[in-house]
Amino acid sequence: MCTGRIDLGFILRAFLNGTDGVFIGGCWPGECHYLTEGNYLALSIVSLSKKLLEHIGVNPERLRLEWVSAAEGSRFAEVVNDFTKKLKELGPLGKGEGIDENALKFKLEAAQALLPYMKLVERERLRVPLKSESEYHRFFNSEEFARLFHELFVDKLAMSEIMLLLRQGPHSGEKISEILGLKPSEVSKHVNLSARQGLVTFDEHQRVMLALAGSEQARA
Repeated sequence: MCTGRIDLGFILRAFLNGTDGVFIGGCWPGECHYLTEGNYLALSIVSLSKKLLEHIGVNPERLRLEWVSAAEGSRFAEVVNDFTKKLKELGPLGKGEGIDENALKFKLEAAQALLPYMKLVERERLRVPLKSESEYHRFFNSEEFARLFHELFVDKLAMSEIMLLLRQGPHSGEKISEILGLKPSEVSKHVNLSARQGLVTFDEHQRVMLALAGSEQARA
């Protein structure tokens, strides 16, 4: 399968299933068998995924992309052995990061709920026009990308986590702040926006918020 078929959803699903690491091997840049040059698309998806994993609290080194041609059997073995060694050093997913298993699953599910939005944004805002590996690395390690990630994803992820939490049951703003580690002002901002979108309602009597039945997860 061409690395151009790699989907952000595949990566998130693997970690949701408890996989300790994800390895992706592709053709060297400039040697793609297809006109789409899928290895550059994979580079974009993996770079975004690493940033997303880091934001969630997962060590981004658990995701690795390497260029390995079909004729490089020895190199393939060396790379896989090195990655396996690295994963052993990192330890089991979550435990190595000091994150509770359920808390990590919750964050990954909240991110997964945003997949349609994230894939659209990756295609429309985060593609590097030049087919150069160095340009991709420059962009995804730049302050510009860090700014775009914060602007385009951070609030959406927080809203997705709040909606996922409210679907589990009613919560007060204070409790949401405590569970998610968000400032009360942030919770208030996100909940007010969700309320205007018809996603949540406020129970004045019990002073808790509830997700409205049938509402979409953190509507983009």
